Amino acid sequence: MRPAIFFAMVLLSLNTLAQTPEENLKSLKIQLPSASAPVASYVNAVRTGNLIFLAGKGPRKENGEYITGKLGDSLNIQQGYEAARLTGINQLAVLKEMLGDLSKVKRIVKVNGYVNSTSNFYNQPQVINGYSDLMIQVFGDKGKHARTAIGVNTLPMNIAVEVEMVVEVQ
Repeated sequence: MRPAIFFAMVLLSLNTLAQTPEENLKSLKIQLPSASAPVASYVNAVRTGNLIFLAGKGPRKENGEYITGKLGDSLNIQQGYEAARLTGINQLAVLKEMLGDLSKVKRIVKVNGYVNSTSNFYNQPQVINGYSDLMIQVFGDKGKHARTAIGVNTLPMNIAVEVEMVVEVQ
């Protein structure tokens, strides 16, 4: 009986490792939206060689509205975390549009997260974890990245967070 249990556990582990980013999104019950157009004079992303530099995106909801407000004032850490997670979903939509298949992602390299926060709010890393945790859930070890999480006194349209990312692709 023990060899059978061990074998079942190995198969389960291999199945988990074999999941594609799209399968991981499905298991997370996430459907990517269409990539939103830039709000000013720039493009959503630029590819040079095997790197894609994604412009900053914010927490845009399906209805086109943004999660707005300031952490430490009108938003708490959990609300900020959810805003950062939603921003991650929006960035994945840009990647999907560019690549056609998220399996072409070799590594999430660098994430810069900006948190609209009061001068006495010090939990920017916990907020941007909403973004980072999503990248790891979707890409596994390939989603682990270097990161900066800083507080700023304002962001465009009073959005709660803005995140930019560098991705290595095939």
